[in-house]
Amino acid sequence: MALVAKSRSWKTAALVFVGLIAGAAGAEAAQCGNNAAGYDAWLQQTLQEAKARGVGPAGLAALAKTKYAQATINADRNQKSFKLSFEDFMKKRGADTIIKRGRALKQQNAALFAAIEKRYGVPAGPLLAIWGMETGFGAYLGKQHTLSAVATLAYDCRRSAYFTDQLYAALKLIDRQDLRPDAIGAMHGEIGQTQFMPANVLKYGVDGDGSGHIDMARSKADALYSTANFLVAHGWRRGAGYQPGEPNFVAIQGWNAAPIYQRAIAAIGKAIDGN
Repeated sequence: MALVAKSRSWKTAALVFVGLIAGAAGAEAAQCGNNAAGYDAWLQQTLQEAKARGVGPAGLAALAKTKYAQATINADRNQKSFKLSFEDFMKKRGADTIIKRGRALKQQNAALFAAIEKRYGVPAGPLLAIWGMETGFGAYLGKQHTLSAVATLAYDCRRSAYFTDQLYAALKLIDRQDLRPDAIGAMHGEIGQTQFMPANVLKYGVDGDGSGHIDMARSKADALYSTANFLVAHGWRRGAGYQPGEPNFVAIQGWNAAPIYQRAIAAIGKAIDGN
C-alpha cells in the first residue's frame, strides 16, 4: 500500500507540475487581435516575453511607449496589386525623374559606387534605381513611427508570426543603437533609404561608412552597401546582366515580389548605367 500511495503521490505531483508549466506558457503567450481593444493587454504580455528573451533596457523602454497604429492597419488592409501597364507604372513612379537624378548622383558619388562595385560586383544602376523608387533617394522615408508599426502588425492576427520576428529584430537593433527608438519610416515598419525590414537589417546590414553602426536612415553608404549585400545574398553574380532573362534578374526578383516593380528596377538601372 505504501508503494501504491507513493506512486499516486508522484503522479499527482507530476500532473501539478505539468499544469504549472502549461499555465506559465499560456500566460506568456501574447494574444493577437484584430482591433485596438486588446493592444494594451498584448503589449504587457509582450513586454514580459521580451524581457524573458533577453531584450535589453533600451528595447523594453521603446516597446513600452508604442501605440496601436491604426494608419498602419488601414494601409495593410488596402494593399492593391499593380494593375497599371508598364508604361503607365513608369510614368506614375516618375521614372524619367529618377533616371535623370540617378545619373547625377552616380557622378557625384563615383567613389562610393566604385567601392561598392569592387566589393560586391553590383553596379550603380540598380542600386540607384532601388534608392530612387523606394524613397526618392532618401528624400521621403515615411511618416509612421517604426516600432509602433511593427508592434501593431505583430499584435494583428493577420500576419502575427512574421511581424513578431520583425518586432524582435527591431528591438535588437534598438538595443545595439542601430535604430533610434523614435525612428520614423514606412507604414509596415520598413527602415531607411532603401526600405529594409528590421530582420533584413540584421541579416544584410553593412556599416558602409565605418561609423561603427548601421544607420539605414541617415547614412546613404550604409543603405547602399546593405542593398548590394542583399542582392548578392539573393543570387547576384559579378559581371552578369540584370535585365529580364539575364542571370542577375533573380536578385532583383528577391528585392520585390511584384513583376512590374522588378521590370522597373531593371529598366531604370539600365538607363542610369547607360547600357
